[in-house]
Parts: sequence; C-alpha cells; structure tokens
Amino acid sequence: MPMVYEFKHQVPFHDLDPLQIVWHGNYLKYFDTARFGLFKQAGLDLYQYFLDRQLIFPVTRSSAKHIVPLRYDDEFVCKATVTEAVYKIAMSFEIRLAANGQICTRGKSEQVAVKMPEMEMQFEVPGDVTAALGFA
Repeated sequence: MPMVYEFKHQVPFHDLDPLQIVWHGNYLKYFDTARFGLFKQAGLDLYQYFLDRQLIFPVTRSSAKHIVPLRYDDEFVCKATVTEAVYKIAMSFEIRLAANGQICTRGKSEQVAVKMPEMEMQFEVPGDVTAALGFA
C-alpha cells in the first residue's frame, strides 16, 4: 500500500500574485510541505540522515499541472503519495478544495540519493529509507 500524507491549509494573502490567485511557485511550496510531512510520518528526518550518513536527497525533477486556481482564503487539502522508493523517491501530489473536493493542481517530483561531500549520485535509495516508505 503506497504511503500517503495529507494536510489542510488556508491560502494566506501573501501567497497571491497580482491577479489575486495563488502564485504558481507557491504550489511547489505546498508540495514540499506535504513531502516533509510524509517523511516525518514515515519516521524519516532527512537532515539527521545527512548528519548520520552523509547522504542528501535533492529534488531532481518536479512538475505541476494547474487546473483551477486557488484564491485568497480558500481552504485546501494537499496530498502526497509515494509512487516509487527503490532507485529514486517519486511522489505524486494533488491539491483539492476542502469544501467540494474540486481538484486544483496535480504534480510529481523525483529525488535521488547523493553521497556528500563527493556529490556522487547513488544508484539506489538506501534500504532503510525504502522500507520506511513502504517499498521493502
């Protein structure tokens, strides 16, 4: 069963652009909040992981499909779902209005394991991370 994490948020005024809709870059911020909520739920602290193992997990790819814009004071739910965690950590995201479930945005991201300080990409996600994300 894929690991899923959701959080509810209300659009603050400072997230809007001059058209009075959420600025497109803020959707990635919402995705990131869901991503780190999912990691926390899985018992993974990526900063501590770096300190202990000298491995980082940078986002190497991200995308968003904007369907219906979020506006000031809209309450929404952002959901992250792990879709792969063996060779890379891949997630899908969905943002929907809390009131009626209308899908506003869908997205995806990929992360890889990188050994520091060499900046050497690893060909697999470490087994403990894979297991924590439900792919062991």
